[in-house]
Amino acid sequence: MLLEVGLVVLVYFFVFFIMGTILKNNSIVDQAWGLGFVLISLYTMIRLQNFGIISLITMVVVALWGGRLFYHIMRRNFGKPEDFRYANWREEWGKYVVIRAFFQVYMLQGVIMVSIAFPVVLIHERIVQNFNSLTALGVFIWAIGYFFEVVGDAQLHRFKRNPENRGKLMTTGLWQYTRHPNYFGEATMWWGIFVIAISAGATWLSILSPIIITLLLLFVSGVPMLEKAMKNRSGFEDYAYRTNKFVPWFPKGGKR
Repeated sequence: MLLEVGLVVLVYFFVFFIMGTILKNNSIVDQAWGLGFVLISLYTMIRLQNFGIISLITMVVVALWGGRLFYHIMRRNFGKPEDFRYANWREEWGKYVVIRAFFQVYMLQGVIMVSIAFPVVLIHERIVQNFNSLTALGVFIWAIGYFFEVVGDAQLHRFKRNPENRGKLMTTGLWQYTRHPNYFGEATMWWGIFVIAISAGATWLSILSPIIITLLLLFVSGVPMLEKAMKNRSGFEDYAYRTNKFVPWFPKGGKR
């Protein structure tokens, strides 16, 4: 089933690659991220005709997360130029931008997506669908992550809408407990989905999913890129000293 899902994702990202190439804006791939997981979950559930309670719960939580993320990124990027990350790569790659974008942006994200969606596929493959205490724990962990991502994004959106905050750091609300509440939330949701998968009898190999997304956010595509863009802003050094990078905790007192 995983191979079949991989082919679906390949076609899915190829469509976004065509759009990104025509528009000369590879940041469109960010919109493909959340929606792609919804596609995987819906496809496997229907393909395997599994409408058990755990399968349906998984479909709901993935749709809530992926659909909201798609809308959030689309609203944030609409009418704006290519994101600075992809613009920098476009300049760096020069005449090879199309071929390198195909493999290093679109296809790479497809491979990562299938790896992270592994527990979702396993849940839809399980015959046993009895809701149990482990399922409830997984949903609870997912809900914590969803709260941090949704509220963190909403607080940042309101902050940026105020012209007086231009160039300033967001250091209030959830952002006073972690410098990246939305990234922490995303990782936490996948830990919750992993627990749901275990409750349905999935293999413990599905733990690779939350490990991969956590490591990516912490060391590759999430936190490092954003902190690189933030570090030259006034007050960042003190903010970084007071506030945990990822896992929320009470801020330290004083200044560095």
